[in-house]
Amino acid sequence: MRIGGPLDSGLRGIRRGEDVSRLASLGLRDGKTTSSCGWRPVIGLSVGTVKRVPSQFGSVGSASLRVPTGGPACGTATWEHCEMSMFDLRPLPAGQVQLHDARRHRRWVVQLDPFEIGVVPVTTAQAAQLIGSGGPGAQSPLVDISWRDAIEFCNAASVSEGLTPTYTFDEGAVIWRTGASGYRLPTEAEWEYACRAGTVGPHYGPLNVIGWTANDGLENPKEVGLKQANDFGLHDTLGNVWEWCWDLLDPARYGDYRVFRGGGFADKDWSVRASTRRGGAPDMSHPDLGLRLARGAFGDQLAAQGWSAEVDSERGKTTGMLPPGWTPRRQ
Repeated sequence: MRIGGPLDSGLRGIRRGEDVSRLASLGLRDGKTTSSCGWRPVIGLSVGTVKRVPSQFGSVGSASLRVPTGGPACGTATWEHCEMSMFDLRPLPAGQVQLHDARRHRRWVVQLDPFEIGVVPVTTAQAAQLIGSGGPGAQSPLVDISWRDAIEFCNAASVSEGLTPTYTFDEGAVIWRTGASGYRLPTEAEWEYACRAGTVGPHYGPLNVIGWTANDGLENPKEVGLKQANDFGLHDTLGNVWEWCWDLLDPARYGDYRVFRGGGFADKDWSVRASTRRGGAPDMSHPDLGLRLARGAFGDQLAAQGWSAEVDSERGKTTGMLPPGWTPRRQ
């Protein structure tokens, strides 16, 4: 299923708050949450400062998270997992991963707190279930979804399970409330750490065994989970579909372009590597581009899991002579 048609209409309905009966059946009414999963409220946990919360999700407040009694801790905040979730996420331990910025000729190590990430990319069946379209969907990845649509999908999934939505919107800008409990896109560091699963080479196994690529002669993505998983138990992190991440690609050259990772079913081997970075405008979509959900809340409002608002600002600046062949999108 591609974003558009019934799926896009369904997400727009949730965003505008039109499907009140559906939200009520999910335990949300007039912006308040009720739950049969045994969650208790936690008061006084800051989830970041924002100017407004989209009306389609109601007023979730900045000091209310819902966690299970005795639930696990992730970073410096707490998060919860509903046993009735339609999404299968795998908890990953704290660790580290090395990232590379080719333009700035820079390598650095990111220390990661524990977080959760999807075992497989989001499927069309899960999207159909989320919006209540009545159709069965399929176990192939949800594709043709833009970065902004992926952000909206994360929030809609959070609302459907009584979680605090992770993203808010301020005059067109998307704000990550790092302390929120809901679903979100992984950071680039989280994605690469999850993909590598402790390995250091370009692939975590023989590529023909772990991923769908141009070598398979496919015209569309394959069903998820058919190839060998990595040592974290994650499928399809390489090949089949690219996956959106939270991070900016290169703000000095590409402005608001966002990163996607992993390679797709139409890509040659050299593109389907754990370290390969691609990106696109936040409103673009493509038939081999989808998303994988993550969760995990953190105490710092302006930095988490390898992402930093301050670093993004610095990356957006250009000094000295420009590299040959390109002009910055913004000064």
